[in-house]
Amino acid sequence: MNETAKKCIQSGRCVIGIELGSTRIKSVLINEAHEPIASGSYDWENRLENGVWTYSLEDIHNGLQDSYADLAKNVWEQYDEELTEVAAIGISGMMHGYMVFNDKNELMVPFRTWRNTITGEAAQKLSELFSFNIPQRWSVAHLYQSILNGEEHVADITYLSTLACYIHWLLTGQKVAGVGEASGMFPIDSATLDYDTAKMEQFDALIADKGYSWKLADILPKVLTAGQDAGVLTKEGAAFLDVSGKLKAGIPLCPPEGDAGTGMVATNAVAVRTGNVSAGTSVFSMVVLEKPLSAHHEELDMVTTPSGEAVAMVHCNNCTSDLNAWVNLFGEFAACLGADVDKNTLFGLLYNKALEGDKDCGGLMAYNYFSGEHITGFNEGRPLFMRCPDSKFTLANFMRTHLYTCLGALKTGMDILQKQEKVQIDCITGHGGLFKTKGVGQKVLAAAINAPVSVMETAGEGGAWGVALLAAYMVWKAENETLAEYLNSKVFASMQSETIQPDAADAAGYDAFIEQYKKCLSVEHAAVENFKF
Repeated sequence: MNETAKKCIQSGRCVIGIELGSTRIKSVLINEAHEPIASGSYDWENRLENGVWTYSLEDIHNGLQDSYADLAKNVWEQYDEELTEVAAIGISGMMHGYMVFNDKNELMVPFRTWRNTITGEAAQKLSELFSFNIPQRWSVAHLYQSILNGEEHVADITYLSTLACYIHWLLTGQKVAGVGEASGMFPIDSATLDYDTAKMEQFDALIADKGYSWKLADILPKVLTAGQDAGVLTKEGAAFLDVSGKLKAGIPLCPPEGDAGTGMVATNAVAVRTGNVSAGTSVFSMVVLEKPLSAHHEELDMVTTPSGEAVAMVHCNNCTSDLNAWVNLFGEFAACLGADVDKNTLFGLLYNKALEGDKDCGGLMAYNYFSGEHITGFNEGRPLFMRCPDSKFTLANFMRTHLYTCLGALKTGMDILQKQEKVQIDCITGHGGLFKTKGVGQKVLAAAINAPVSVMETAGEGGAWGVALLAAYMVWKAENETLAEYLNSKVFASMQSETIQPDAADAAGYDAFIEQYKKCLSVEHAAVENFKF
């Protein structure tokens, strides 16, 4: 037993981070050295109901409680201690989306997640109005599309929330958002670190004829930056999170942040010319800018770090879902042969096999589009694999193709940032499920963006650890200490990481693959139009 960790738990000096991700709700407990010492999780999946990707409130509530209970169980099993008091808590979740409540605090329509591509008309009109890219998944796009659709619930909105902000509200009673999370709801003014008031006035004028009783500022959460007070765990919040009743009220919470911001924190990517790539069910890159971009690009989103620095983001809806499905198929085949192969071994075997493949994948092609992909112009998706009769159809090339296509849409956006805007990147840090097999996803990403890629020993903890760090920063920072300074000096100074430089042959092979990828998008369009089940 780790006695130091046990004493930290006994003294209430640990910090909890909880992130509601696409496929897992992860809870992490860190000590005063910012090291994870216990964890819990709950697996879940979004559902397509009536054409909308969603999670029910029951899913959200039960999943959060089960993940926390699993953390508390892990603490008890490791340290023979009850989890009753901690120094701080942080909540993170999938960014964007649409959760709207009335004056009775009732959710009026099912939660519309980031994965939906049903707001095309609104996103286009708002982007033109603001001269600023408003992606389909942003909360304001969902709001305006609901208005364009004539949905009756809009008149009764008293609160427009994201998933993380909703959970924070349940636990503290505070309707607030971290600036990074807020920047995925509505454009942020980097000078004021608040919503862009000129654009808010434009929006209010746009919908003035509807006669709603609210203005946009009335229904959005208040914007806070990293380190600011965001309320404390109420008695009701404590009872909700910990159904056993052991967790005490009064614990401070940091501003709720989206998974993009917590990923940047977890990878120490909050300084200029650095960035990160989070690769799991979805994939997105975040690059902290030295200067504003020269032009508006609909493929690039402008958001911020949790402390407000400008960030260019490339967000793609699809990453590992199709790859995971193929690995599971191989697992079924192994089981038919009587082989007992655990998932980690299977993933490691197949991922490493991909490195033996041809640099350009030998003439194989795949699209991992479980859902639409705005960067390449799709409102729906169809997972698709194809080859020519004379393609080099080997297991190595097959796996390499599926790893390449996981990052295909991302590369399309990153090429705009790097090749058109000439943005310089010193290093990208990778985190998320794609990087769990040592070296493989890292090498593929380095080829895709032709830049060094680092992976830290905490990569598997991801955003839950990142939001725990934000909570720790709030309670343990020195006076006037910035988030970047805190991370550099107190968290990552001795952190082990491995960096892979891009291989010229790999990068050339990926470039050849992506040219074919772009040419074959018409095949994917045909599949969407004609393949109905």
